[in-house]
Amino acid sequence: MRPASGHRLRLTAACLLGLALAPAAGQTALADSRPPLPAMGPSLRKTVAFSTQEKTGTIIIRKQEKALYLVTGKGEALRYRISVGRDGFGWTGTVQVGAKTEWPAWRPPREMRARQPELPDMVPSGPYNPLGARALYLLRDGRDTLYRIHGTNDPSGVGFDGTSGCFRLTNTDVIDLFRRVPVGTKVVVQ
Repeated sequence: MRPASGHRLRLTAACLLGLALAPAAGQTALADSRPPLPAMGPSLRKTVAFSTQEKTGTIIIRKQEKALYLVTGKGEALRYRISVGRDGFGWTGTVQVGAKTEWPAWRPPREMRARQPELPDMVPSGPYNPLGARALYLLRDGRDTLYRIHGTNDPSGVGFDGTSGCFRLTNTDVIDLFRRVPVGTKVVVQ
């Protein structure tokens, strides 16, 4: 687990609770009171050599590598750096993308609210939503797994074991992935 600064803790708490942060000393709030745009973050995507028997268009997630691969064919894939489930929240299996949402709202699952009763019922889309700019909803046998491939408004939160089982990319990368994969895409989690 990586240490967090006081500012990062404050930002993370605000993100989870959907609270607006007061402007820092010397800064002023936006005149029209719109929330700031979410952080997009850098692209952590690159084309790599990748051998697989899976079809072009399949997503393969290798948790130990903290990498999501989109098979492009010809022995290559797009590799995205991701965050994965922390200890006790990892899982494996084959699922599919059942739905896709731009700027999703977040409703913490009942199990998460039982562990963290301070969580709100819902966090609207925007800069304090932990799902970021896009979400791909993962289904198994036609049922929602409650797991997502999603973005983050905190790009420094990518590349770690820190989620509750979802797979987190920078907003820049999740927007790219979102455009490339249709509903029904096979996802293999290893």
